[in-house]
Amino acid sequence: MPERSPETHVIDFRAAEQLLAARDPRGAVKLLDPVIAAHPENTAARLLRARAFFLAAQLRPAELEFQIVLEREPANAFAHFALARTLERANRPAEAQRHFRLAAALDPRPDYVAAARFDSD
Repeated sequence: MPERSPETHVIDFRAAEQLLAARDPRGAVKLLDPVIAAHPENTAARLLRARAFFLAAQLRPAELEFQIVLEREPANAFAHFALARTLERANRPAEAQRHFRLAAALDPRPDYVAAARFDSD
């Protein structure tokens, strides 16, 4: 295989976005793996791969990727919300609740606030 260039990685990232939009999360992961291997610091690629893992029902890899994103961007409301959905799907409601509430506190979007269930205490 020829050596990958930064331009090729951008093309792969954009193609992975399209695959995810077309509901092909496994195809998106395949494109993103070499991008992340070459650029492990790329938070956008990691967030996209986390979403792909989630849509492919690969909950543990999704959780790990969302956690990496949150280590780098602790104020990323979407990453907290998506991690919460992942934990909820993995039947870990107490852990999910914490991230739903963090997401709502960081960004009071109606869907984040509803998921946080602040009135259930």
